[in-house]
Amino acid sequence: MNYSNWKIGLFIPCYVDQFYPQVGIATLELLEKLGCTVTFPLNQTCCGQPMANSGFEHLSRSCDNLFYDLFQDCDYIVSPSGSCVLHIKDHLKADNRADESKVLRKKVYELVEFLTDVLKIESIEAEFPYRVGLHQGCHGQRGLHLSQMSELNAAPYSKPVSLLKQVKGLELIDLDRTDECCGFGGTFCVSEEAVSVKMGKDRVSDHIRHNAEYITGSDMSCLMHLGGILSRGNSNVQVKHIAEILNNSITKQKPEPIH
Repeated sequence: MNYSNWKIGLFIPCYVDQFYPQVGIATLELLEKLGCTVTFPLNQTCCGQPMANSGFEHLSRSCDNLFYDLFQDCDYIVSPSGSCVLHIKDHLKADNRADESKVLRKKVYELVEFLTDVLKIESIEAEFPYRVGLHQGCHGQRGLHLSQMSELNAAPYSKPVSLLKQVKGLELIDLDRTDECCGFGGTFCVSEEAVSVKMGKDRVSDHIRHNAEYITGSDMSCLMHLGGILSRGNSNVQVKHIAEILNNSITKQKPEPIH
């Protein structure tokens, strides 16, 4: 299918822009590799989620207005962050444009969601010859329904798994607790530091116990939390966003674990 006629806006969360720009680059390269025409508004900013989640939604109004102005003409808006996407899908409301905001909210997609539900990708030319554990973030799983929740008596599915299984050489490990929260939770990791750290250590232990070389996921915020715990524990296990793995073509130099 030819996607080149679609105008796809790339929304990169502020923490990805500042700390993990390689994730934004991988997302752009992957979309273009799949035939998409992508635009990246240079003056985009935070989506306003930190203020809204802390009870100060009125302070995020300027973020809503800017997001609307920048992306209103796009056919789709794609972002490599489930939490930011969920916030916009549920809460975006530009001043004096309530109905128009509802229309725009329906155009916003998390990267994995866009690849599986819109592009309907069934084959990806990527190679990543490592043992990989998948962390399924809460916003992506329970908010965007990227995978089934284990507490439901329902048929299992996982959109990230369906994509990772297409990657040559990748060995996806089985975890004991496949959809447990990592404890990051944005401001939760500040207000409840001890609980957050314990939850993160439990998740890291599950991956290490099953000999993972990498931990991946669709939310870099969760991976940032897990990566910090791994680093403080002097672990060789690394974190890598799913966009980086899906974009790791066989012509690229394979990443080597840090020892």
